[in-house]
Amino acid sequence: MVSQGEVLSVAALIHAADTASAAEPEPTGVLRHTAAQNASTCRGLLADGENLEDCWRFGILQTLDDYTSALHRGGPGLAAGVFTDEPPRTGAAEVDAAFAALAEYLAERDGWQSPHWAHDSMRRTASWYPAVPAILHGEARRDSPEAFRRRGILITSRSLARA
Repeated sequence: MVSQGEVLSVAALIHAADTASAAEPEPTGVLRHTAAQNASTCRGLLADGENLEDCWRFGILQTLDDYTSALHRGGPGLAAGVFTDEPPRTGAAEVDAAFAALAEYLAERDGWQSPHWAHDSMRRTASWYPAVPAILHGEARRDSPEAFRRRGILITSRSLARA
């Protein structure tokens, strides 16, 4: 708050702050990132020699963060838009399956229709434990949400927990 050389009391500063016009809020109906964009990033990471765990973090978990942000700003309708465009194939069946699993899981959890591409039978893998230490594989087999398990993605109940 600019006082223009005048020394204001605390009460005057509080009053001025309360009556000042608020900054324009960011539009709530705008998506910053989508699953398709994040899958493209993963494809680039893999092409550059990065591993599947990096794609889990920079693709799947980033998409979860993008979805959560959109959900808070605009509700399930806006958040579902994160998954409208089909993510391009990344070159890793595990990551492609994880994008489909995440879309279906969130759609079921939050009450919107999962996109048609998420049901593609090619978006599956035999068995992948992304960022799950071997000691927790039993827990992952037991606790993995059905949308992930059906696609061969085995995660613990904490795998999708975000700060």
